Amino acid sequence: MPPEHEHDAARGPARDHAHASFALAPAVRAGGVLPGGAYQVHRDFLDFVVDGRPLLHQLSDLDAVSPLASDVPPAIFTDHVRRLLLEAEAPLPGGRYVIYGCPECESLECGAVTAVIERDDDGDVVWRDFAWQTDDSADLELNGYHGIGPFRFRGDQYRTELERLLPNAPARRRVLLIGARVAVLARLAAALRTIGVGADIAEDAVAVPPEELRAYGAVAFGRAVGEERRTAVREAFERAGAEVAYVDGLAPVIPVLVAQIEQALDRTPPDRRRLTGLAVTGGEATVEVTSTCRVRLVAYRLDRLRRTRTHELCDGLLEPGAHRFPLDARTVRGRSFLVARTMGAVLVAPVTGAARARSPLA
Repeated sequence: MPPEHEHDAARGPARDHAHASFALAPAVRAGGVLPGGAYQVHRDFLDFVVDGRPLLHQLSDLDAVSPLASDVPPAIFTDHVRRLLLEAEAPLPGGRYVIYGCPECESLECGAVTAVIERDDDGDVVWRDFAWQTDDSADLELNGYHGIGPFRFRGDQYRTELERLLPNAPARRRVLLIGARVAVLARLAAALRTIGVGADIAEDAVAVPPEELRAYGAVAFGRAVGEERRTAVREAFERAGAEVAYVDGLAPVIPVLVAQIEQALDRTPPDRRRLTGLAVTGGEATVEVTSTCRVRLVAYRLDRLRRTRTHELCDGLLEPGAHRFPLDARTVRGRSFLVARTMGAVLVAPVTGAARARSPLA
């Protein structure tokens, strides 16, 4: 049977004609060590916010996460989004979709909250018949969440909120790495592949067929690559009719380079971005966001022995607007760099002296 759930009497048992607002907000299922010594997995995910209230909060005593979790592989994450957009078939009989699942294994056998998702003749999207399922069939009489839903969302608002999670050009999440230090390039390529970004290493692009060049979204140059080679690469992409972003690595720090390339590959329209600014002025960092989101701000610094030091400046929810974080002596001395991340977005900025850092791609 489903866990106990709350019923908001003021809201009423049905919403067949009224529209509910739909939004997404960062949520956390905290990890930890249980009394018996077992570990509880930490999960960051996006929760569904209906009329300004997280839907998960209406399902009291429920330990679950939505399918939109940050640690889900990119291809699977995209599949979940497209299902919610009704661009793919429902995974369960009766047009039912998983709304929340087990945070440990995501197996249906552990139990999941499901609902029918459908589009009506007016283009609205309706979530109805919420139920707790442990197999392919749902017994609404026995395991239904009576009093929750149905929710009717305006189609344009619903699509806009979900579509911003999709890569705008998934086939071009691929980067060409050009430089002399093959060992560093190999480590960078391996790191990119773990986040779903394809990476290839080459000396130039002159002999690469045009159809292959059009598959790239960015090119990362090492400092040892001279202007003549850079020009030849750019001309090869222009002849192929491929528009790409060109990246100069800031520092011999793999996380910083990965973040630079992620930023270059981001094709999200400016008016649909949550993380819109990262700047360093007057001994402080300024982060700008357009909506409430969880942001992690990390400083990376190279010490005199070229070892990487990290210092976390922020890891929490930020409200819309500009937020300032003071930079201490550990952050501003030497070659330092800031990386700000939220789900689906990343920005990179050098601190004092960082712009003069030699690229590890050279």
